[in-house]
Amino acid sequence: MKNTKICPKCNSSDILIVDGYTGAYGSGNNIMTGATIFSAVNVNRYICCSCGYTEEWINQEDIEKVKKAKRAHR
Repeated sequence: MKNTKICPKCNSSDILIVDGYTGAYGSGNNIMTGATIFSAVNVNRYICCSCGYTEEWINQEDIEKVKKAKRAHR
């Protein structure tokens, strides 16, 4: 949905984007990669307004930060 702007489940183009954010005490839609809010990586949500399907994406430049996080594993 991020790239095509089309829902892969129902083929609708009625897509809503909710930008990730980091609020006080690490609240918000994010991944904490360290102990402070300055280490947070925002997670953007893509929502199909027709069927409710959702996808979550982080920005490409934040992937290395998540890879190095102590809580991340394969």
